[in-house]
Amino acid sequence: MTERSDIAPQTLHVSLEPEGVEVEYLDGRSVFYHGVPQKRDESVVCPPGRDVHVLVTSPAETEGVMVYVNDRSTHDEILESTGVGRVILERGEETSLFPGVEAANHGYRIEVTADPTVARGRVFVFAEDQTGEASYELVASDDGAEASDSNDTIETTGEA
Repeated sequence: MTERSDIAPQTLHVSLEPEGVEVEYLDGRSVFYHGVPQKRDESVVCPPGRDVHVLVTSPAETEGVMVYVNDRSTHDEILESTGVGRVILERGEETSLFPGVEAANHGYRIEVTADPTVARGRVFVFAEDQTGEASYELVASDDGAEASDSNDTIETTGEA
């Protein structure tokens, strides 16, 4: 297999919809992550074997940056043409994806930790494979209050 490299992300258009999150790539194509993301306090550990995508929106929630964590199948040229970044982490390694957003490789599981106040936007983590997808929003801990796992819509604070 060809060695894959880290690639810096570019700014992409983002649309937060009641049914999920849409990201438009630089080449005009888009991806839609279905379902309302489950809110998690500050971190999520993704199940083994999942493709992990991290999206941080701007404060206005109309654009953002996306990074694939440990994606070894997408060619560099494809990522560069779409504007999606990539970071490769070896077992036991961790790195900062964006200010306030960290990723760590715990063997077969990727953990993403975030402080949304430092990130200055919303932080979403998408974990998917051939059989399904899960989506999470990392939120600041609310002094012991648990994050809600049930929402009917994605709440937006900016203009659409």
